[in-house]
Amino acid sequence: MCGFVGFTNFKAGITKDRTILENMNKTLAKRGPDEEGYYIDKNVALAHRRLIVIDPEGGKQPMIEKYSFGTYVIVYNGQIYNTKELKKVLLEHNFKINTHSDTEILLKSYIYYGKDVINHLNGIFAFAIFDNSKNEIFLARDHFGVKPLFYTVSNDTLIFASEIKALFEYPGIEKILDKQGISELFGIGPAHTPRNYCF
Repeated sequence: MCGFVGFTNFKAGITKDRTILENMNKTLAKRGPDEEGYYIDKNVALAHRRLIVIDPEGGKQPMIEKYSFGTYVIVYNGQIYNTKELKKVLLEHNFKINTHSDTEILLKSYIYYGKDVINHLNGIFAFAIFDNSKNEIFLARDHFGVKPLFYTVSNDTLIFASEIKALFEYPGIEKILDKQGISELFGIGPAHTPRNYCF
């Protein structure tokens, strides 16, 4: 199943907050019992829990790709159905593909298409990509919300996770139910209104 967590604050350093990231990631142990991974930068912390299905070595996350114009880091949960078509486009544009993982295809497709990548994806997915060349993080999920992605903002920090319970491991995040939340719960069930977020 897999899952991921993370937080970012571009106004303050977060490298000292590894314990918070580990505690958030522990809540997703059932989603990813096979492997866990961490990435911590000055302003970004990402973690992943993995259920290994394809390419045990090549699909490790967070996955990092370095290019002459920047470094990109992804945490991802899902399945991209048009991986072969995306791979063909990438190869035609001189991208080198090193694994059998759709994580690599998704990350390199983001590098090629930018934020418009979501209009080229056929699948069920939720992901976060950190682009250090722009010093920003991009979050997206599939249009029907099959793969979950929850987030909140607190004191200039964007906190996100595959399960809402992970958010409550971040200091100061409390459980609050508002009118929109109630409307979504009773109106559309486990799905949520579509959102993309760039922070």
